[in-house]
Amino acid sequence: MVNFIKMIVRVIVRTAITLYCKVVYRMKVTGKKLRVKKGPVIFCGNHRTYLDPPLIVITCGRNVRFLAKEELYENKFLALLGWAFNAVAVKRDHKDITALKTTLKGLKADEAFAMFPEGTRNGLAKGEDVKEGAAFFALKTGAKIQPVGIVGGSKPGEKVYVNYGKPLDYSNLVSKNPDKETLARVSKEIMDNIIMLTKQEQ
Repeated sequence: MVNFIKMIVRVIVRTAITLYCKVVYRMKVTGKKLRVKKGPVIFCGNHRTYLDPPLIVITCGRNVRFLAKEELYENKFLALLGWAFNAVAVKRDHKDITALKTTLKGLKADEAFAMFPEGTRNGLAKGEDVKEGAAFFALKTGAKIQPVGIVGGSKPGEKVYVNYGKPLDYSNLVSKNPDKETLARVSKEIMDNIIMLTKQEQ
């Protein structure tokens, strides 16, 4: 019964957000044929505004889970969405073993997750280092990385583009304990692919 209620909430939310983005932001999606339709995958996008997570939710073609900072659950509406979409709550100032195990378990069960390597909105512009979480999970589980570049939509009426790129496969590098050099290299490659997609509109 609970799962059925979650499904209904997800359908309602996706429909509402899709209509909103099509009307207000004239949303256009490119690279649909490149999207990973089955198996473990991590959608990795650039992070500019609060609109970015919903854009991935409605365009990725999968039931996708997010790692969300624990503070968001103080908002009742966001807490409801987190419950419906099975988000993983993360304690940002701690090494959250529970969130780590939940994400690894989900990927090993062929689920889809979404992450933002910038770590925070406009992280690169703020001088933040690229976060290695997505690379870590890909190298631990063999999950594919799907880079996503989001362009425009900074204000109502401005067209927003959601560009999906070719999936990145690091299954040949899977390791129980990925080394720092490999994590750094893969993280940079992921971010480079995202940045490349942000320069594409069409």
